[in-house]
Amino acid sequence: MGLDPSIVKELIRITDEERVLLSLDERYTYAFDASFGTYLPDVVVFPQSATEIAEIMKLANREQIPVTPRGGGTSLSGGPLPVAGGIVLAMTRMNKLLRIDRDNLIAFVEPGITTAELQREAEKAGLFYPPDPSSSNVSTIGGNLAENSGGPHGLKYGVTKHYVIGLEVVTPQGEIIRTGGMTVKNVTGYDLTSLIVGSEGTLGIITKAVLRLIPKPPARKALMAIFDEIVDSGRAISGILKNGILPAKLEMMDQASIRAVENYQPSGLPLDAAAILLLEVDGHPAAVDEEIRKAAQICRQYAAREVRLAADEAERAELWKARKLVSPAISQVKPTKISEDATVPRSKIPEMLERLRQIREKYQLHLVVFGHAGDGNLHPNIIADNRDRDEMKRVEEAVAEIFKAAVELGGTLSGEHGIGTMKPAFMEMELGPAGLDMMRRIKQAWDPNNILNPFKIFPQPGQTRVVLTE
Repeated sequence: MGLDPSIVKELIRITDEERVLLSLDERYTYAFDASFGTYLPDVVVFPQSATEIAEIMKLANREQIPVTPRGGGTSLSGGPLPVAGGIVLAMTRMNKLLRIDRDNLIAFVEPGITTAELQREAEKAGLFYPPDPSSSNVSTIGGNLAENSGGPHGLKYGVTKHYVIGLEVVTPQGEIIRTGGMTVKNVTGYDLTSLIVGSEGTLGIITKAVLRLIPKPPARKALMAIFDEIVDSGRAISGILKNGILPAKLEMMDQASIRAVENYQPSGLPLDAAAILLLEVDGHPAAVDEEIRKAAQICRQYAAREVRLAADEAERAELWKARKLVSPAISQVKPTKISEDATVPRSKIPEMLERLRQIREKYQLHLVVFGHAGDGNLHPNIIADNRDRDEMKRVEEAVAEIFKAAVELGGTLSGEHGIGTMKPAFMEMELGPAGLDMMRRIKQAWDPNNILNPFKIFPQPGQTRVVLTE
């Protein structure tokens, strides 16, 4: 259908001609993310200030044009997909690190800065920003805030929401509001900062953030534990945590992910292992030495056939490089990757691993399991070919069973990827009708015309499953 030429002229007036993309090939670049599905926007706009965004939102709200904010496009749940067409607001040119305040341990950033750049700048100041999604080199802070991203450090340090103390936000009506502030303690009224973080761009557009930093840990050590039974690795995780060790990272890779990495980029991983655990501890050097020794001992108690300790920083980096390679490695097996992140209580990890094994066998699918097992945040990935309709139908059924298993075990649909377009059908299963209705009422209050990132989070009438086929 396209936008009225007068609307396009107005967008060019607010920004400039160079920052408004209209050609088909340019728009297609912003029609997909790292999840599933392609939706073509009518126009892509690159704002450079909150004032520009406020004007764009006033125009969009008046004309009832859908607006989808977008960062690096790395979402695994469909968060930045312009399902209803309209305007994509590409936030990548608002990418400044405004200031690091060492006295107050905070950073002031624009949303387009990448996670890795913020981490590097914090480290130069002797500080540490813990949230570390695997896409950190390309994912933006704005996208991390929208999805409440996590990563391996989530076990010890928490996820993105634990580091956000203030925001500047443009509402769907084009008002600029500020939430929170510069203090860690702030209980003045409703916690709008926490409401915005994780709302997937459905309530407002983040234009600045005040982020909490912490002192950089002085020492760290890592190990790899190799298991012949995947359930033993799950029991070892519980054993480590029950014995008072809180690792900075505790990750698991199953045999399929191990083999995929070795085929993709040989890293010396044991091809015959059923699973490996990668563990890292950090803190005071004496405590680190004691905890890594104790963790190795516990892994052996839970049937680890071998434990390899990284001798130095280079070996530590090599261990984590293998984990980072899992996603690109499994993508080489088949062209379509469905990435889930159902999360269960830590005590239920062995049971969830068994349920995933049963689902893999029932539907005869290439299901790979890896992820942040220390906090129960597993990543079951199904590798398929979307040209094979029969296979994709089985994928749909398997995904539904994965979500059901997680909720039945006391877990959640998503630990860090968000809901987006992939999981709305299952929201009521976790929240119940009243809980979901309360969320709808919040959305209606903030965005009565439903223009901001529509068709996300909330199921459409009659929607009962993830839709991967027509």
